[in-house]
Amino acid sequence: MLSVRPLRRRPWPLVLGLAVVLTVLAALIWRPLVGNDDSPSGEVTMSTGVITGVYARYGQLLEEQLERDAPDLRLMLEPSVGSGENIERLVSGEADFAIATADAIATYQADDREGADRLRACARLYDDYLQLVVREDSPVHRTADLAGLRVGVGQDNSGVQLVTRALLAAAGLDMDTGVEPVREAINRMPTLLESHEIDAFFWSGGLPTTAIKQLADRVDIRLVPLGDLLDTLAAQGDQAAYYRAAVMPPDAYPDISGTGTIDTIAVANLLVTTDRMDDAVAEQITESIINGRDRIGQYVHAAQRVDLRTAIYTQPLPLHPGAAAYYRAAKS
Repeated sequence: MLSVRPLRRRPWPLVLGLAVVLTVLAALIWRPLVGNDDSPSGEVTMSTGVITGVYARYGQLLEEQLERDAPDLRLMLEPSVGSGENIERLVSGEADFAIATADAIATYQADDREGADRLRACARLYDDYLQLVVREDSPVHRTADLAGLRVGVGQDNSGVQLVTRALLAAAGLDMDTGVEPVREAINRMPTLLESHEIDAFFWSGGLPTTAIKQLADRVDIRLVPLGDLLDTLAAQGDQAAYYRAAVMPPDAYPDISGTGTIDTIAVANLLVTTDRMDDAVAEQITESIINGRDRIGQYVHAAQRVDLRTAIYTQPLPLHPGAAAYYRAAKS
């Protein structure tokens, strides 16, 4: 007679316990590949600039980089007229981050405007190049030649209008009386020059500026040198300390003849927030700025210069504690 061996009971509690342990281990191994649970989440707003300008393009590229680095933290972009409005939005709480030029920030501080002491920086981004654009056959060969002409100076409260007033003053011209100021949005200036409604316009932006490249495809234009104004600018006030001599890179506008030898003036752009910003969010935004340098630099050439050595020079603003924490960790 065959004997039947009784079936062994499987140690199910042990099996289940082992499965749980393996699941936890797998999660610990996998988690670094799919993101850090401690990364910030939510939504923050960034005030940029005119839709055809480099501020807006930089914002779009930073938004894409942030999606890679911290997918749970969403960056909402808001266009603006420029640095002046951006600073006001930060102080009022309408924006969490913004791009602004160092001279605009210094002017805001010098005027002792509301909330100036609350401004903080995450990084020095890239330099704006000051550009005076005329038709190729224009009689304007230096800034002083603009006397009495129709000049696009940008909208009120824009960074370009701030520096335009300073440049004209350095050339001996009052912006309100020495020229016929056209206070239109900066992104309209190329069209107005093309249609002969203005004789010249100033632009402050990173290189290359898409709107100027596109204008050069339609109209023969040239850039007027501005470097001769630097010494006179230096005597104008606190903001003038942030202007430096620069040469237009020859590859910025290859279709504009003579661009490679143009002496001009540059001013730094900063990514700005306030002391209200959460440290972890500021740290993540700063990290994405550095992580995205090469990608962003493909489209905003000046951004290729951003690195750990230059980004921390955010005068006239102190670094936000979250940004400072990132730089300390990155250098260690």
